[in-house]
Parts: sequence; C-alpha cells; structure tokens
Amino acid sequence: MDILNAGQTASRLPWTPLIETLEATMLDYAAGRILCPERQALTPPGREGVMLSMPSAAADVFCHKLVTVYPGNATRNLPAIHGVVTCGDARDGRTILSLDGPTVTARRTAAVTFVAIRRLLPAPPRSALLIGTGVQARAHVEGLFALWPDIRVTVQGRSVERESAFRAATDSRVVLSHEAVEPGQPDAAHDVVIIATTAREPVYDLPGRVGVLVVGLGAFRPDMAEIGPATLESSAIYVDDLHGAPSEAGDLIQAGIDWNRVSPLASALDAPPDSRVPIVCKTVGCAAWDLAACRTALGFSSTQ
Repeated sequence: MDILNAGQTASRLPWTPLIETLEATMLDYAAGRILCPERQALTPPGREGVMLSMPSAAADVFCHKLVTVYPGNATRNLPAIHGVVTCGDARDGRTILSLDGPTVTARRTAAVTFVAIRRLLPAPPRSALLIGTGVQARAHVEGLFALWPDIRVTVQGRSVERESAFRAATDSRVVLSHEAVEPGQPDAAHDVVIIATTAREPVYDLPGRVGVLVVGLGAFRPDMAEIGPATLESSAIYVDDLHGAPSEAGDLIQAGIDWNRVSPLASALDAPPDSRVPIVCKTVGCAAWDLAACRTALGFSSTQ
C-alpha cells in the first residue's frame, strides 16, 4: 500500500477532476449505490477533541477515514485535524492508498462548496466573502482562484492580524475585510458567502438576498452554529447529506428548521434551483465524499 503525505495527496486530488467525480458520487449516493453509515464519534475522557470513524463503500472503491478534530489545538500551535484515509479496491479487497486525512478533508469539503457554487448560482461567481482563517478557508482560497481566476475573494477573520497572516500564507490577491468597499454590509458586494469556522453561535445572520449563495461548512455538531435564523428562515436550504444533517447540522437544528423544506444538493445536479429566492447550502460532510476523493486519487471516475 502506498502511503502519501499531504503534498502528494493534494497532487492526486486536482480540483476539476475532484469536483466532477464528486458530482457523480453524489448521484450514486442519492441512488443508493454507495453505503455510507453515519460517522461514529468518540470523545476521549476528559478531552475536548473528538475521534471520527467514517467508512464508505461502493462497487468499485471502499474507504475508511479515521481522523481527530481538536478545535483547541491552535493554542498548542498544532493543526485541529489529524488522521488518514485508506482507499481500497472493492472488487478484490486490496488496500491501495493511504491518503493524508486533513488534506482529503480540506479538499473534498471545498469541492462540495464548489459543487454548490456551480449548481446553485445562475452564473459564475464574481466575488466571494470567506469568513474564517483556518485550514478549510485556505483550501477554499486555493480552489476559488484555480477555478475562477478573476474572482475577488475577501477574508473576514477575528482580527486584522489574523486576516493579514492568512493573506501572507495563501494568496496576495486576497482582500482583507477592513479593505472592503462597503464595511458593515458583508454580503453587499459578494455573490457567495462561505463560512468556515468552528463557532458555537452564529457569525452570519443577515436576511437572505436573491443572487447571494451562503455556504456554511464549519459547524458539524448540534451544539455548533455559524448561520443564524434570519438567514435560514428567509432562504431555500440545501444540504450535502440529507441523512446526516438532521443530527449534525447545528445551524439548522438550533433554528428549528422544518426538514421537509430542505433539499439534498444532489437534486440540483438535475434540476436548477429557483433563482428568485435566496439560497443557503449547509454542508456537514460524509464518508461518501471521502470515497469520491479516493476515486479521484485512484483514477476511478465512476462505478467500474
């Protein structure tokens, strides 16, 4: 079995093939061609972190992701996420690749956002507001500029110092929030708002606006929330995983959203959304998206 480090893993997951394979995998998952149980979460006694076990299998590929998420690791000067993704051939049971878990998580999570942008916006994005300055935000910056080279990306962090450090570590084209044209109106100049934080209380709660897509991806537990009720109640809502979201999407749970009005993102692959209403896409992730990454890394674009 080949064991790939972070850089090698990223090179096996180029954005366009990853997104295209992810869309095909979303359709497979929706059609029941992929087995993907809800992730198992285990919190070590007396610790704030969580260990996540996420298996998934299709007729061509199986995978298992084992990662830890420790939000407090920033105070230790350590990444919040550690772990590995094992990829195998479902036809003969061989384990073939071990991918870097944080890299897979960052790139496939960003790829889900990019599927939402491609499918839920009526036109390519011109400007994006990115709330957050962590690993997920960095992957999004890389992908946004790779896929839409002329896009304007503004980052909003907890301080000017964090924003400046983020730009220095990612791309000089990133605009800092205090440099924005219309401070105090964070979505006025943007057609995409991407929220990548580990917040426990909403950091974005503006009423939805037609033509603006809001994507929340950092909150993955019932006690976490990034998007507030004012945004959610005024928008059509899509989720990446309609099976896992009711127990994991804290934003929607805390806002008391009626799940009967929530649509799976896969449905937008066949039927474009109503462009006359604001749209929110909430993503919680699932092992099927890791399987899409394994398919991409192995060169399997669809069930074989």
